[in-house]
Amino acid sequence: MSNTLDDAAHLAAQLIARRWLPRSHPLVRRALIDTELWTALNNRLSAVGLKLVENLYADHITVAMLRPAEVAVFGETGLAANNNLDLPRDGVALLVVLWSLIILPKRQRQIARTEAEAEGQGEMFATDKPLPLASSVSPTLSYRSLLADFGNQLGKKMRLDANLKLLERNGFITRRAEDIAEGPLLDLLLDYDVLAPRVLDGSLADVLARATDPLAGPAINAIIAKRNEPEPEPEPVPEEELNDDAAAPAGDAPETH
Repeated sequence: MSNTLDDAAHLAAQLIARRWLPRSHPLVRRALIDTELWTALNNRLSAVGLKLVENLYADHITVAMLRPAEVAVFGETGLAANNNLDLPRDGVALLVVLWSLIILPKRQRQIARTEAEAEGQGEMFATDKPLPLASSVSPTLSYRSLLADFGNQLGKKMRLDANLKLLERNGFITRRAEDIAEGPLLDLLLDYDVLAPRVLDGSLADVLARATDPLAGPAINAIIAKRNEPEPEPEPVPEEELNDDAAAPAGDAPETH
């Protein structure tokens, strides 16, 4: 057995046992740039019905079940459920609210900061600048604001507290005294490309717009306002340019014999 396969097995075992690993982990850092190790790791995981889940905007990587494994383990009834973590419906609703208030502003900040840094350093090195760490741009939520804004819709204090504990136990959030922060899995197991349009273009956007959290509230309102801005109309072509185009020669005419 080669060293590469040993490293792949080691990394696969750690991911299965720990459920997630930081991108700063030495083996994870190697796998992200070593094609052979990356392929070996995916092969090891797929052999037991798992796949690697990573996201350029997240600080961790994790594993999830492949669809055939989901069918074998949970059956058709399980696949029809809204989740396979035994989260209650109000727990899933809370998860979507937290994802919206934390991940949407974080993603906008990461993209904006990367674009600003790219403009400052020129095109030659624009692609060499790494994205800002999620932990450095991810907002924290005030528990009191969350309870005041969404407590009535999410089962009031007792249910909210119970579901927050479930989400923390499953790695979606972390708690820091009265603050709620992004957990290792929040930006990994919820598909941004699918969920973001549904949130911003759906009725949930109106609910989120009433958020009073001092950090997330203004950020989510700015995103919603930008999303609702009408697209600028194309500038009319000056009449002089139209006349110049009309008067321009059509090119050399074909020779006739």
